[in-house]
Amino acid sequence: MQYTKLGRTDIDVSRICLGTMTWGTQNSESEGHQQMDYALERGVTFWDTAEMYPMFSDAESAGRTEQIIGTWLKKNAGRRSEIVLATKITGNGSRAVRNGRGIDGREIKLAIEGSLRRLQTDYVDLYQFHWPQRGSYHFQQQWDYRPADQDRDAARDNLLESLQSVGDLVREGKIRAFGVSDDTVWGVMELLRLSDRYDLPRVQSVQNEYSLLCRLFDTDWAEAAHYEDVGLLAWSPLAMGLLSGKYLGGETPVGSRKALMGGGMSRETKMAVSATRAYVEIARRHGLDPSQMAIAFTLARPFTTASIIGASRMDQLKTAIDAGSLKLSDEVMGEIGAVHRRYPMPY
Repeated sequence: MQYTKLGRTDIDVSRICLGTMTWGTQNSESEGHQQMDYALERGVTFWDTAEMYPMFSDAESAGRTEQIIGTWLKKNAGRRSEIVLATKITGNGSRAVRNGRGIDGREIKLAIEGSLRRLQTDYVDLYQFHWPQRGSYHFQQQWDYRPADQDRDAARDNLLESLQSVGDLVREGKIRAFGVSDDTVWGVMELLRLSDRYDLPRVQSVQNEYSLLCRLFDTDWAEAAHYEDVGLLAWSPLAMGLLSGKYLGGETPVGSRKALMGGGMSRETKMAVSATRAYVEIARRHGLDPSQMAIAFTLARPFTTASIIGASRMDQLKTAIDAGSLKLSDEVMGEIGAVHRRYPMPY
C-alpha cells in the first residue's frame, strides 16, 4: 500500500481510502466489520464516513454507519491509533440529521459530539463539511447551478463562524485536521484566506466526485490543489459502479446499488453508457480489470491524495484495494485521453 501526507499535516494516509456508506443498508454490521478487518490487514488505514450514512438514510437510519465503525473500534480496543478516521457534518437541506439545520458554529459542535458518541472514540482525524451551507453544484447539480443567487455576506459570515467552531474543536483535541467535501474553488480559497487572517485551521483536503466520467476537478481545482496543497479525496471513482461495466447491456445485478434504488441511476445517461463501454474496451484490450483501471486512473492524477473505494461484497473490496498497486501505461493513458475528448462531460 502506498501512503502520502494529508495536505500540509504530518498525518500519513493510505492512498486507497475505505468508504463506508453501504454499511447499514447493503451491508450488515458483521460485513462492515469484515471489510474493516481486511482493509487494515492490507494496509488501508484511511477510512471515511459521515454522520448521515448509510446511503439513502432517513432520520431513523442516519448514523448507523458510524455506529458500526464504533462497535468495531470497541471490539478492537487499542487499534484506534492505527486508523486515520474521517467523518463529515451534513450541509443544509438534508432532513436525515439534526432536522436539516446544516452547518454553523453551533451545529458543528452538536454534530461532532454525536459522531464521537457513535464512533466510540474521543477524536476524529479529519472532520469535513459534507457540502457547503450556501449550496453546491455537485451531485449533478452543475446544470442549474446559480451562485449569483447566493447571499455573499451571509456565505462569508457562515464560513468564518464555522471555521472558528472547528478551531475550538481542534484546541479541544476532538479534531486533528479539517477538510471540505463537494465544495468549490472559491469556497476553499475563502476558507484559506480566513484561516490565514484569523489563525484558524487550514483546509487540508477536498472530497469531490472524480472519475473517468466526472472530471470537473481537472482545471481550476487542479491549479488550486497544486498551489495550496489541498489534495483531492476522490469519491465514486467507479461512478456509482458504472465503470465496472456491470450495468452494460441493461443488466441490474441483484444486490447492486441500481437494484437498491429500484430503477435507473441518474448517472446512467446515454452518453455515460457509451463512454463506459469505450473505457471498458480499453481495459479489456490491455488485459486490465475495468474497475481497477478506473481507480488507478484517479490515483495517477497529480492532485489526488486518495481514492475512496466502496464495496458491498468482499470480492469487490479485494479488487478495489488491489488497484492501489496498478500503474497504467502511457499507451493506456493516451487511449483514456482520446475517449475523454469524445465524451468530456457525459452526465
